[in-house]
Amino acid sequence: MSVTLHTSLGDIKIEIFCEAVPKTAENFLALCASDVYNGSPFHRSIPQFMIQTGSPASGTPKVSTSIYGSEFEDEIRPSLRHNARGIVSMANKGPNTNGSQFFILYAPAPHLDGKNTVFGRVLGEEGLRVLSEMEEKEVDKKGRMSGEAVRIERVTIHANPIAG
Repeated sequence: MSVTLHTSLGDIKIEIFCEAVPKTAENFLALCASDVYNGSPFHRSIPQFMIQTGSPASGTPKVSTSIYGSEFEDEIRPSLRHNARGIVSMANKGPNTNGSQFFILYAPAPHLDGKNTVFGRVLGEEGLRVLSEMEEKEVDKKGRMSGEAVRIERVTIHANPIAG
């Protein structure tokens, strides 16, 4: 499976690791299908590390609600690592606190292995180009972007990760 995040800067296509992390994938895809991410801002960007999103557009960056009605457990897999630009992982507040928020790595972050659930990766040059544009945006000390917020405008779900 894959999804395309249609952002205000361009499209980011993400392969979802459904078989490896089924509960996380189900949560993410269900939130995508129910339009929860539409309008969601990328509210935290730390150059050379990651960019975070996934709060409902009507909420605050502190909101992170799963489809399960509460936080859900990690699905840590030794084979899925924070080892490259474009890795997509769940944001959390500690063990087993996954909700709706996620982040995309700008750079490898091996210190997150075993702490955050990796559930996807950015596919293609266009998504990596958009990621680079996000990383170049000016941010304050708390990682908030200056100027107009970059947002997820809508999400398209694809059955085939290679599909257009």
